[in-house]
Amino acid sequence: MTFKKLILKIHLWLGLSSGLIVVILGITGCLYCFEEELRPIVHDYYYVDQIKDKKLPLSQLIEIAKNANSDYPKQSFSGCRTFSDDNRTVVIWFYKELDKDAFWYWNQYHNTYLYLDPFTGNVKKQEDYNFEFFVFVRMLHQTLCLNSDIGDPIVGTATIVFIISLITGLILWWPKNKQAAKQRFSFKWKNSTKWKRKNYDLHNILGFYSMLFALLIALTGLVWAFQSYDKGVQWLLNGGKTFENERFVSDTTQYTKKMPTDKIYASIRQSQPKAKSFYLFVPEEKDSLATFSTFIRYNNRFDDVSIEFDRYTAKPLKIETYHEKNNGEKFRFINYDLHVGSILGFPGKVLAFFASLVSASLPVTGFLIWWGRNNKKTNKTK
Repeated sequence: MTFKKLILKIHLWLGLSSGLIVVILGITGCLYCFEEELRPIVHDYYYVDQIKDKKLPLSQLIEIAKNANSDYPKQSFSGCRTFSDDNRTVVIWFYKELDKDAFWYWNQYHNTYLYLDPFTGNVKKQEDYNFEFFVFVRMLHQTLCLNSDIGDPIVGTATIVFIISLITGLILWWPKNKQAAKQRFSFKWKNSTKWKRKNYDLHNILGFYSMLFALLIALTGLVWAFQSYDKGVQWLLNGGKTFENERFVSDTTQYTKKMPTDKIYASIRQSQPKAKSFYLFVPEEKDSLATFSTFIRYNNRFDDVSIEFDRYTAKPLKIETYHEKNNGEKFRFINYDLHVGSILGFPGKVLAFFASLVSASLPVTGFLIWWGRNNKKTNKTK
C-alpha cells in the first residue's frame, strides 16, 4: 500500500467514525457564535418597561427574587448580573445540585434565572435556565447534553479525530505540480459539471480555505474537553512552571449574617464606571472563609477586571486585571474569545461561523464522495 493510499484510508475511516459528532458540533457552533447578539433580540424580558429616575437597591431586588422563586427553599441564591445600560433588567440566579452522576446534564443540577426591572422590582421572567435555547445549544455543543464526565471525552476524542482528518485531508489535497494546483484553489464549474464533481470541490476547496480557522476552533475547544490538555497548554506557555493561586479568605472575626451586597456593588460601580456589566457571585454559606467574588465586563475583554471582597466587611482583598495574569492564565482567559472568533470582534465571529459551517459540511460531502465511489464499484460489478 502506497503512502497516499494509507493516508486516504486513515482520512476516510476517521471521518466516518467521527462524522455525526462533527456535524453536531459544527451546527451548534454556528448557532452559538452570535448568542451574545441574538439573546437580547429574542428575549424581550432582557429589557425594562420604562426607565425611571431611581433604581431599587440591589439587596432589595435580591429579596424580591427570593420571594418570587417558588423553588428558593430548595435552591441557593448564587449570584446576579447588572448592566450599565439602564434599559436592561437585573439577572438573579439560583442553583441546586441534583445528582452529579446523572446521565443527562439537566438531571445533574437545577438553575433558575429571574429577570427583574430594577426600577420597579417587577419580575419580567422566571426562567428554567437549563432549557433556555442557547444553554441547550451550548450543552449539546460541549457535552452532547450528557454528564460532562461522559460527554467531554466523547466530544474531545471526536475533535482530535477531526484535527487528524484536517491534516490528512491537506496531505491528500496537496497538488503534485503547478498544473494540478490551478484546479485546487477555485471552483471551475460549468453548466455541464456533474453534482459529484461539485460535491468533490466543495469538500476539498472549502476544506482547504477553512482549515486554519477550523484548526484554531478545534484546538481551543479541547481546553474544555480535557483538563490535562488545559493544564498542559498553560504549563507550556508558562515556560514549564506551575503557579499556585493564592487563596484569599474572609475575616471570620467580623462575622455577620447579612452580607454587605449593596456596599460591594457600590464599590465596583464607583471604581469601574465605564464597565459594560457587573457579575456578583455569592459565597456558599457553609464556607465561612469564602470571599465574595465579582467580575466586571467591558466591551474590550482585555479591560475586564475581577475583584474579591471580604464577605463580612466588604474590604477588597484582590484586584486582578488581564495584564497581571501569567501567560497561561492570559491564554485561558481569552480561550473562549479565540474559540468563537470574538477576539477579532464581529468580523471574527463571522469567520468562526463560516468555519463551523464548513466543518459541519465536510463529513457530509466526504460521505457522499465515499458513497458515490462505492456505488460506482458496485454498479460495475453488476
